[in-house]
Amino acid sequence: MPLATPSPALAPPTILPAAPCGQQLCSARLCSTLLSSAPGRPPPPCPPPPSSCCHHSPLIALRGWGPQGWTHPTVAPEPSWSDGRKVGRRTPEPEVGSVPGSLTTSSSTIQAMGIKTALPAAELGLYSLVLSGALAYAGRGLLEASQDGAHRKAFRESVRPGWEYIGRKMDVADFEWVMWFTSFRNVIIFALSGHVLFAKLCTMVAPQSGFVTGTFDLQEVLFHGGSGFTVLRCTSFALESCAHPDRRYSLADLLKYNFYLPFFFFGPIMTFDRFHTQMSQVEPVRREGELWRIRAQAGLSVVAVMAVDIFFHFFYILTIPNDLKFANRLPDSALAGLAYSNLVYDWVKAAVLFGVVNTVARLDHLDPPQPPKCITALYVFAETHFDRGINDWLCKYVYDHIGGEHSEVIPELGATVATFAITTLWLGPCDIVYLWSFLNCFGLNFELWVQKLAELGPLAQIEASLSEQMSRRVRALFGAMNFWAIIMYNLVSLNSLEFTELVARRLLLTGFPQTTLAILFVTYCGVQLVKERERTLALEEEQKQDKEKPE
Repeated sequence: MPLATPSPALAPPTILPAAPCGQQLCSARLCSTLLSSAPGRPPPPCPPPPSSCCHHSPLIALRGWGPQGWTHPTVAPEPSWSDGRKVGRRTPEPEVGSVPGSLTTSSSTIQAMGIKTALPAAELGLYSLVLSGALAYAGRGLLEASQDGAHRKAFRESVRPGWEYIGRKMDVADFEWVMWFTSFRNVIIFALSGHVLFAKLCTMVAPQSGFVTGTFDLQEVLFHGGSGFTVLRCTSFALESCAHPDRRYSLADLLKYNFYLPFFFFGPIMTFDRFHTQMSQVEPVRREGELWRIRAQAGLSVVAVMAVDIFFHFFYILTIPNDLKFANRLPDSALAGLAYSNLVYDWVKAAVLFGVVNTVARLDHLDPPQPPKCITALYVFAETHFDRGINDWLCKYVYDHIGGEHSEVIPELGATVATFAITTLWLGPCDIVYLWSFLNCFGLNFELWVQKLAELGPLAQIEASLSEQMSRRVRALFGAMNFWAIIMYNLVSLNSLEFTELVARRLLLTGFPQTTLAILFVTYCGVQLVKERERTLALEEEQKQDKEKPE
């Protein structure tokens, strides 16, 4: 299960608590902390006060499907990691100490149909050229719009003076990003450094009572985020204790699991059995090169934070959607780019937050959930690679128990409804969360319905008559349409229902057919490039497995 990526009682899974329905969901921006993506990821729990929060996505945790999941009549089933339906497959639990981020696949042979099918280099080059040109054109429109609106009265609250050496105003609409990486930056560094190196000294020199008695803008977010994730961790501990009574877990195990500082406020979540196994290693050993990878991840996180801040000096992608009158004046290309960039930012935010936390966890010899997969590569609701921690939790305790193999329509419907019902309760029931859950639940099931329809005789015969390359093109076309469904469904939680309606009306109704077909073609080019990347990785993995086979 995955996309997009609210929090319990928090205002933004990936999943967090409830904010007044009138407020925006914790911008799938804070959502980046939980379920998933853009496609289908449940929004993080929303803190009551702030109106836009996060993770990301995420676009949430349950996302990813597509016609690429259809099976071709002439070949055997594809590996689970290829073009097939991925929902309900939990991220394989890596060995303790294994390197996060490595590609895992099944041992089955890559099929000629689907992921192994190559397209001509000239065709792929054309796709790259079209996509690059379209992004540049949309970016130029957004840049001009940001410059024109910098002094608008409606922008005063969220566009403030930025870095002196850049000399431009900066978009500060996402309070969470500003608090974490500006106002709260030194406290974060101090707290995490203390956790790793000077825990006792920090406690003596800087008493922690201020976190309880003091007041600062992020206090409610921290409270609701910590409370929301505590609910998940305590549930995991209780279920694992019931499932394995012979292991006799203690109260100390629960306290250690729940109050592990790096994971406490915004995750990522680890199921108790995995956390306990990794923390119980007698003599943890680091793999060769792991410290170098940890340093590289830390450096990359710093660079990403700086890059996002610089980006906000030129592109006011978070402020413009709040001024619908101004957004309605944007050209269609810029409006589409604005919608897309909001989901990409949600992913970047999730990747940065997870990257910082995971760096500290890996120093403690833990193997946290892998970072989220780029939202651009998630063109199916059943994709499981956004917030893998929330995804694993939901799959293990809800989705897989009810859905079984996720191949039958009725059990799958029951599994997804139950999963999103729990997600809704965790995020905090309100109109936006209801709508977000319904849309993503529908998208997840609709993928299976389309897959079942495609397996029927007439349609299967039509696909069998196509060449492998043409079949890939047809699947990519459906994937492009699905990608925009994912974007629309998750814009509801990332921005607002009104902005989502504006984007849908402009791109699908008033812009039809020119704008609609142009955007669909550009998205098709992007999906083909993503498929080519997946094909390359799959072939590399196959070659690696062949080398490891005994002679």
